[in-house]
Amino acid sequence: MESPVTSYWKIKMEDVKDALEANNFEAFVAQDVAEARKIVLDEIIPKTGAKTVSWGGSMTFIATGLYEALKAGTDMEALDTFDKGLSPEESLERRRQALMVDLFLTGTNAVTETGMLVNLDMYGNRVAGITFGPKTVIILVGRNKIVADLNDGLFRVKQYAGPANAMRLGKKTPCVKTANCEECNSPDRICNSWTITEKAFPKGRIKVVLINEDLGL
Repeated sequence: MESPVTSYWKIKMEDVKDALEANNFEAFVAQDVAEARKIVLDEIIPKTGAKTVSWGGSMTFIATGLYEALKAGTDMEALDTFDKGLSPEESLERRRQALMVDLFLTGTNAVTETGMLVNLDMYGNRVAGITFGPKTVIILVGRNKIVADLNDGLFRVKQYAGPANAMRLGKKTPCVKTANCEECNSPDRICNSWTITEKAFPKGRIKVVLINEDLGL
């Protein structure tokens, strides 16, 4: 017999998928990271005809194994924005270049049950890539990112994802000590640029893969 938790998330994720599709996103549901990786590599990417690929910061992207798979070798030229060997200036320039690739992969801070994406960025390259530039965008989303509505999404980002990511990145911000957003003016502040993506434009440009696991922050 299927557990209540399994049944709950199956229903919830199908509902979110329907809401995303009503907002012109192309949406998929995967039961785990392995299925998500297969959907991206076997179903989505071959249809894009992409020749170049890059990515924005995302723990979920890493967890799927797609970073290693795409970096290791495909028919696409990979622009690696995670390369630790780059100087800060080189890293920033590569992030700029990544906004003109054919295919861009990243995560989202929240996805609402009404089918919207909510994001807050430090540099802005991740939200910029989602909004405009790359021809195709793939968003990888763990079920823990699902929220009821826009207000819940904004709250989740500021009061959980922001402080937790500042801790993960070793930033010197007040939220690292308080676990609450303090609306700081710290030079290390990671909360700078908001995007609320109500609809994908053109239709289908943004592909959202909902994953039935808790992933990322």
